[in-house]
Amino acid sequence: MKKYIIGIDEGTTSCRSVLYDITKNEIVDISSCSFKSIYPKSGWVEQNAEQIYRCQLKTIKNLISKVGEKNIIALGITNQRETVVAWNKQTGKPVYNAIVWQCRRTADFIASIPQNMLSKIKQKTGLIADAYFSASKIKWLIDNVPEVNNLLKQDNLCIGTMDSFLAYKLTGKFVTDTSNASRTMLFNIHTLDWDDELLNYFNIPRSALPKVISSSEIVGNVLKYNFPLASIIGDQQSSLFGQGCFDLGKAKATYGTGGFILLNTGKKPIIIDKLLSTVAYTINNQTYYALEGSIYSASSTVNFMKDNLGFFFNPADTASMAKSVKNTNGVYFVPAFTGLGTPYWNSNARAIICGINFDTKPEHIVRAGLESMAYNTKDILDCMLKNDISIKELKVDGGCSKNTFLLQFLADITNVKVIKNKESEATAMGAVFLAGLATKTFNLSGIKKIIKSSDIYKTNMSQNVRDWLYFGWKNAVDMALFK
Repeated sequence: MKKYIIGIDEGTTSCRSVLYDITKNEIVDISSCSFKSIYPKSGWVEQNAEQIYRCQLKTIKNLISKVGEKNIIALGITNQRETVVAWNKQTGKPVYNAIVWQCRRTADFIASIPQNMLSKIKQKTGLIADAYFSASKIKWLIDNVPEVNNLLKQDNLCIGTMDSFLAYKLTGKFVTDTSNASRTMLFNIHTLDWDDELLNYFNIPRSALPKVISSSEIVGNVLKYNFPLASIIGDQQSSLFGQGCFDLGKAKATYGTGGFILLNTGKKPIIIDKLLSTVAYTINNQTYYALEGSIYSASSTVNFMKDNLGFFFNPADTASMAKSVKNTNGVYFVPAFTGLGTPYWNSNARAIICGINFDTKPEHIVRAGLESMAYNTKDILDCMLKNDISIKELKVDGGCSKNTFLLQFLADITNVKVIKNKESEATAMGAVFLAGLATKTFNLSGIKKIIKSSDIYKTNMSQNVRDWLYFGWKNAVDMALFK
């Protein structure tokens, strides 16, 4: 009889659930459901958490109906990180919309944090203080939503990230895992516990926060069904695990709306000024860490060239357009539409296309737009390499990883072997594998054998050419930063 694991991927625009056949070692079905964001004010982003739960539940039930409850071994959760929900402990109902990771409502508060506290936040959490993370969002809910305060006084309040909310609704257990906790700016990644000094600074009571557990353990049975929730992990860390980056020096890049590069740094966190240090995952009482860098615009750059510039109708055409010209003819595209992320961390930078002349064609600009993702990846990898960690290979996933020109140029400009995973649902697979470990369906050596690559790209570029092209990119970035 066939057996399956369900992996749910709660994203920023949709919920997905994948059905993984443990006999075939492949995903055999996918169910998805979209939901909308809410924009109450400029820079504010919210979502209806109850709607997201119903949406996610619909995808779970859809898959169960296909194969039957008795054939499901376990379920695993991966989720959009940093998004915060406050809900009533007794009823399970949210008392305010979820505040999404993209929301900038607390930027002024973050800007007011004194330097000594900024340093403590960095050293304790591995994060650079930003409205992106959960702490200031939680503080805002406590300071501005009366019902949140009322529930606090009654000891009847739960505040957590989306994984906590889904786990609570599905099992009744109020938990989060170490990877999600490490994105809140309240979690000490050295002690692996909520940090009392940070909780006091943000005025957040420990009693309102979830219990922190490992990324791979039995949480409890899912609703009325006879199978457990057996893993919880943040989406980018899940992609790292799903691509098999279990060892020191293994790295992955996900190119979606933005880009996220994570490097496994082993069992000790490394604190670096321009990079984020985060918990990668915890399994078998062992916690592994990662360095992380963020690219603010990846596929959103492609969408800009399609929708605003009208250079093509189908994003899939960009690879052939880029290959149709020998180079960018001196054009550089710095897609700082919402500022620049790692390693610049400059929210005031603005997008520029420079080096244009009378010979410039749309193909040159399209190529420059694709190359920008690779250049920004090199920016991040170079920061990582300064810490005596060799990067053996870079595994890639996300929508833009289908672009063959991008992957070859990525290998060329970084001088790192680039590997495309055969399984496109790497993020969901992280949750599946971790649930399989918790239920002893898988072991790590078995998972390594399951993960297959479809394409491998190696550099064809000389060091002199690489240095010259990258020098031009850095000059273009300087212009975007208005130095």
